[in-house]
Amino acid sequence: MSQTPQDLAAALPAAAREIEEFVASNGWDQPTQVFALVPTAELLAAEPGLADQLDPGSPLTPIAQDSLPAEDLAEALGRIEWPDQVSGCALVQEIVVLPPEAEAGLPADADEARRGAAEHPDRHEARLVAAVLRGGGETCVMRLRSADQEAEVIQDPSLAPNLITALRATFAD
Repeated sequence: MSQTPQDLAAALPAAAREIEEFVASNGWDQPTQVFALVPTAELLAAEPGLADQLDPGSPLTPIAQDSLPAEDLAEALGRIEWPDQVSGCALVQEIVVLPPEAEAGLPADADEARRGAAEHPDRHEARLVAAVLRGGGETCVMRLRSADQEAEVIQDPSLAPNLITALRATFAD
């Protein structure tokens, strides 16, 4: 049974949370990772031997890809082209989050701004998952780094608009 674009879009937030939980199971200080999002029904039709490893009730199955170099993420994303079987993708990276007033005071130079953010006393480290679908649909999930393993997870598609745009570009013809 093939999933409709609406089914896949409705499943995207859950897939992003699943990816965050998977990466979180390995702790912090992980490299930037990319996941292909494939319709589970199509994956099972092509690879029936995976039936015992997949959740047939989940419309999307994340498939981990190679890690990406965090220092040149834009270039690495620019080289990605997905085959037609891939309906979406997600990227997981650890980031530094600053309050708006601290962010406004950062230098204009990107390298200096990164250093300033990393050293800022009000910084918070976080794990961000941004996910998009080829046919439309996007979401972001962010977990702040905390000693509390049950730290709140924030889900909002507007958390990383530039990253969402870059991920969409991996599906451009």
